[in-house]
Amino acid sequence: MTRFIDVPTMSRLIQDVGVIPFIGELSDVIREDFIRWADFDKSARLASHSDIGVIELMPVSSAKTYAFKYVNGHPSNTAKGLYTVMAFGVLAEVDTGYPVLLSELTVATALRTCATSLMAARALARPDARRMALIGNGAQSEFQALAFHAHLGIDEIAVYDVDPRATDKLVRNLSVYPQLKLIRSASTAEAVRGADIVTTVTADKTYATILTPDMIEPGMHINAIGGDCPGKTELHVDVLRHARVFVEYEPQTRIEGDIQQLPKDFPVIDLWRVLAGIEAGRQHPSQVTVFDSVGFALEDYSTLRYVFDQAMSRDMGVDVELVPAADDPKDLFRYTRPGASRAVMRRVA
Repeated sequence: MTRFIDVPTMSRLIQDVGVIPFIGELSDVIREDFIRWADFDKSARLASHSDIGVIELMPVSSAKTYAFKYVNGHPSNTAKGLYTVMAFGVLAEVDTGYPVLLSELTVATALRTCATSLMAARALARPDARRMALIGNGAQSEFQALAFHAHLGIDEIAVYDVDPRATDKLVRNLSVYPQLKLIRSASTAEAVRGADIVTTVTADKTYATILTPDMIEPGMHINAIGGDCPGKTELHVDVLRHARVFVEYEPQTRIEGDIQQLPKDFPVIDLWRVLAGIEAGRQHPSQVTVFDSVGFALEDYSTLRYVFDQAMSRDMGVDVELVPAADDPKDLFRYTRPGASRAVMRRVA
């Protein structure tokens, strides 16, 4: 049987774990998998682009476990009452191909994205960082703010969005965290002034320049999250040229990240090498660092692994017969008749 986690179950799971512990634990799991980078069979995601969005498949595999995520990105969806990003994923055994988990990943992707941002900032931001700017206050913004507040000691966040209603929503949702000071800003430039960390999480599918060189201050760490497909950027090219730039999976980021604006030989550092102690991260306090994050399949693998373990230990979700029971593995035709039996639940580490 395959364990199925739908949106209501994911919601209960997050509440049972606690959203703050969930983010922290997931960040640790992602870090563990990044450190064992060489153990994974990796590739850039397969993307199907249209004029208004993209649909992608994101696969990755270890020697024991295979995972993939289906995900879209359609910025105009909000006008139709749909989320910009929606996703689901599968975790399977490599030895048999048997799917052990089918899970919603729309909510979980927001959690894995902030957990990855947290992982990168722990390695790259100045240890004394206390003020953050959050540009783009849409569906992922609360997760980013909470991750940095609860786990990195950020107690003041300047927020800005071209849509004031998005900022209203952000402030309302985070009002239950009184130790976190949110400051409404009238522009991106105002928000980033004096910030130690700047997170950009915008959705427009255009060559945008959310951050320009005049906004950058010595020692800033920039989490550039919104640039995640060809033709979609957030940073002026000179911001990148004057920073130390880190990426998840270089072949994918060259196509989808902000560095798509630069020549193929522009130097970048694989984040996993910093986490594994092979490469230096920030080299001095005044250095500007950029995490050019596009989202990589290994982060979803880690998320599915974490969700599966948490759901099984809490007996959450339901078992579904996603593939036929194999009482007679040479007879598939019997499933055209009544009376099929049920398979035994499987589990992977």
